[in-house]
Amino acid sequence: MPLIQIKNLKRHYTMGDTTVRAVDGVSFDIRKGEYVAIVGSSGSGKTTLMNMLGCLAQPSDGTYELDGHMVADLDDDELSAVRSQEIGFVFQNFQLLPRSSAIKNVALPLVYQGVSRSERRKRAAKALDTVGLRERMSHRPNELSGGQRQRVAIARALVTTPSLILADEPTGNLDSATAKDILALFSRLHDQGNTLVIVTHEPSIAAQCPRAIRMRDGVVEADGPGDKVAGVRA
Repeated sequence: MPLIQIKNLKRHYTMGDTTVRAVDGVSFDIRKGEYVAIVGSSGSGKTTLMNMLGCLAQPSDGTYELDGHMVADLDDDELSAVRSQEIGFVFQNFQLLPRSSAIKNVALPLVYQGVSRSERRKRAAKALDTVGLRERMSHRPNELSGGQRQRVAIARALVTTPSLILADEPTGNLDSATAKDILALFSRLHDQGNTLVIVTHEPSIAAQCPRAIRMRDGVVEADGPGDKVAGVRA
């Protein structure tokens, strides 16, 4: 069974007298272990789709099944649990607590899961080691480079061993060399069996993913190998 199954997914909303069809009948599956880019320009619907995949917004119509959970059937507490346990989020602006060390930032999701302090530290240290930051565990965000802060954010996404890692423009605030390093890290995580979905407006990023889904005007315009869908040689 695929990890993600969406069928005829829609998200419409009203602005004045206008109905905005942000996502307008999208269907696809994502299998466990896949590495997929959702690519499109501003207004294509990719961000709205990402919010639905992350259980941050409910569809107007259609179905979304995540790892056996029919999302529309879940109440607020169940949705919160799915976001906490099934999805690891990576954001463009890192969203780290500025006064907390790297290891405390990474361990934070485990606090909400009721994991013991010693186990939190053990698992957070392992996640930081996975992203190459074991020697920076005690550093605060302002003592880290942009690339290192994004690695902390990735470690935080990994620490709960989620079914899905969902990354929103993860290289958007990074220079080209650092962005290349972060994409190499994502490739290694994929090789380790993680399921990754990256949302990006950059075709060059999508071209480096094994699979890309291109959005335009709220619908899927293309779905296939990343370099072909993006139209860019990786």
